[in-house]
Amino acid sequence: MRFNTKLFAQSAIGIIVFLLFSILLNNLYVNLIRTDMGLSFKWLTSPSGFALSEYLLPYSPSNSYAWALIIGWLNSLKVILAGLILSTFIGTLTAYSRLSRNLLLKTLARLYVALIRQIPLLLQLLFWYFVGVLSLPKSGVGPLNDLIKITNQEISILGLNATPEFVALLIGLSVFTGASIAEVIRGGINSVGKGQWEAFQSLGIKDKQGLLKVILPQALPAIIPALTSQYLNLAKNSTLAIAVGYADIYAVSDTTITQTGRAVEGFVILLSSFLLLNLLITRVMEKLNKQVQIKGNIIS
Repeated sequence: MRFNTKLFAQSAIGIIVFLLFSILLNNLYVNLIRTDMGLSFKWLTSPSGFALSEYLLPYSPSNSYAWALIIGWLNSLKVILAGLILSTFIGTLTAYSRLSRNLLLKTLARLYVALIRQIPLLLQLLFWYFVGVLSLPKSGVGPLNDLIKITNQEISILGLNATPEFVALLIGLSVFTGASIAEVIRGGINSVGKGQWEAFQSLGIKDKQGLLKVILPQALPAIIPALTSQYLNLAKNSTLAIAVGYADIYAVSDTTITQTGRAVEGFVILLSSFLLLNLLITRVMEKLNKQVQIKGNIIS
């Protein structure tokens, strides 16, 4: 019988990981017993006692910690979903500008990507909040004030209201992630052979139509996997919402842990929430990638 080195190495690594995980769980259990706290989630039904600046569903301090965490989770989903859409639009527009023959557009897009990717996201969020939003006037003026109201207390467009914290977080996440998405899209388009460009140009097809109908479909298999990573980064970076006072799941969890002292349970809920969200994003992008691969095989 031949000795399988790979199987032995994988088994050894699996055993080591299992032992380390068991030791960590045992230490956690022993420390919880020593502090006379134990592991419990009964506190979730107790009144939270704190207010939230933003909520999609009715909420008051008399509601339970569980409901407060749900509100924070919904707030996270709102900014993440809006951020995915806006950052994709910014990234696509920037990538197109970098590939454009217009020297001004190409230069501006290059400067945007170079600048944004060099500045930490936290600093950008603080800039958008304190300089971009809070520096706005206290009251809206003008003939369109009934339709569009932009102040440092409220931003309303056609009846859609948003808090300064949400706007600053959304812009910061979208602008930051959009720069990376632009490079992903540009790299995917550049991966398509020059012969494809020459082929549709020889048929008299304009560059815009050729890019959308010929080049982009071939570039998507290279774009989507890297795009998934950027989407996951945006979801995880949303936890920096606490820096601008936005009541996302991380901010609510932090307040809950401080009041209850239930750090272990609080972090378990927080980690489970983001694990579920990341798995959802990954699953959706995997299905999209499979559809792209199927269409690509049909075309080829």
